[in-house]
Amino acid sequence: MYWCKIARSEEEFHAIAQLNYETFVEEIPQHERDGSGIRIDPFHAQNTYLIVLADSTLVGMIALRSERPFSLDRKIGKVEQYLPDSRNICEIRLMAVRKEHRNGRVFFLMARALSDYCYAEGFDAAVISGTTRQLKLYGQLGFQPIAPPVGTGEAVFVPMATTRRRYAASVASRLQTGRKLFLPGPVKLTAPLAAPFAEAPVSHRSAAFQAVFEEVKEKLKEMAGSHPYFLFGSGTLANEAMLAQISRLGSRGLILVNGEFGKRLKEQADRWQLNFDALEQEWGAEFSTNTIEEQLQRQNYGWLLMAHGETSTGVLNDFESLAAICERLQVKLCVDAVSSFGAVPVSFKKAWLATAVSGKAVGTSSGLAIVFAGHNILPDLKLPAYLDLGHYGDKVPYTFSYALLKSFSLALDAYPERYGQLAERLEKVKRDTADWPLLGKGFPTAITFKAEHPYEHFALDAHLSGLELHGSSSYLQEKNLFQVSCIQPDFDADWQQLMKFHERYIKQGNKIKA
Repeated sequence: MYWCKIARSEEEFHAIAQLNYETFVEEIPQHERDGSGIRIDPFHAQNTYLIVLADSTLVGMIALRSERPFSLDRKIGKVEQYLPDSRNICEIRLMAVRKEHRNGRVFFLMARALSDYCYAEGFDAAVISGTTRQLKLYGQLGFQPIAPPVGTGEAVFVPMATTRRRYAASVASRLQTGRKLFLPGPVKLTAPLAAPFAEAPVSHRSAAFQAVFEEVKEKLKEMAGSHPYFLFGSGTLANEAMLAQISRLGSRGLILVNGEFGKRLKEQADRWQLNFDALEQEWGAEFSTNTIEEQLQRQNYGWLLMAHGETSTGVLNDFESLAAICERLQVKLCVDAVSSFGAVPVSFKKAWLATAVSGKAVGTSSGLAIVFAGHNILPDLKLPAYLDLGHYGDKVPYTFSYALLKSFSLALDAYPERYGQLAERLEKVKRDTADWPLLGKGFPTAITFKAEHPYEHFALDAHLSGLELHGSSSYLQEKNLFQVSCIQPDFDADWQQLMKFHERYIKQGNKIKA
């Protein structure tokens, strides 16, 4: 198995120095032999090395640096004169692959890792001193000559550069293998769920649209026990529409916060200038229903707002118990169920309002925002028209995607069986990651882990190897967390690949053979 990571250990740096000598002293006579078998690059301290391994053996490497001057600056002058539209440039150096591993798999893995890292670091161009022996290879990465060749004899090099646009059009970019996704959204579409997007467009004013619209409404009522209102947008839009309705109450409320999405509800409520208190817990901690009930009894609250599925930490908040408390105390319960809808069976009969989306656990494309209501909503001219649920009623007043609605309808046909599928996947992830640094006991569709030793760079190195964990969101980076989700359609096969990567990463990743 080939896999990729950033070199960080002394064992890895020693193997890099050996490959450097083997390639640029023995094979390409760029430097004189000294019999040591190793060559440490003059810019070693400034280099970031992306390495490819076959199990535990280093077989390929690329070094890049951004500190100036570049080695190419010294040969042709400042490279910016050849790349006037580029602002953030890096230099690629020491591209090498052991002879017995010079195949497409190693090259394309290394090319993807290089592209991913450069994008993450904000580089919009890269330069290289390309050996004349590998001009075709460089061309496959989108590199083009920018100045006449330099050097003499067998060590002649061509100053070359590539940009984001050139790389996107390159052979390497086109032929990259698909990524293994472990994201909590967006979701890769199966062929049946993708098919409606290839059909001819259908007007949202047509009878055909209305038929699917009514079909979806009935499916949702059966699943959630509440009337759905449809908006064309994200889960954040659904929550905005819910908050717009809360603003009409004119009463004080309580917002529960024990993770990023509870925090976002609080921030949105601030923007609406709502009158509320916030009950905040440490991220990953579960709420005490007794504490919440006591606070609701002490204050004259008219509403309670909460995130059901706090995916940022892996907590599924106790919606059912709180629904019973709110019903008893006559407090209107409002629920962000964007991540939990479709993940676990849930009824919104006792909720005043609840939100959901077409993406996430349900498994189709994002873009359909839903607000469930257990009461009739009348129009309110004081609200923005697009957020006024009373303006929607049983119709869709604004442009709406028939293809998305049809795909969503097909996705809903997977229920209730999909609940069991997701539960089985979660239990498998729990078993296989029992010794990982777990943050919480696990949300139904995702588990959150602490990025601590030996997992500090696990999500990044998995990303460089084509395994897409969820760790790039700012709220995860701030808390030093990463996540694995089980909602993607190819999860079962892809999980095996992640487990193979994990085995090599943990057991052999820092013990590189020369």
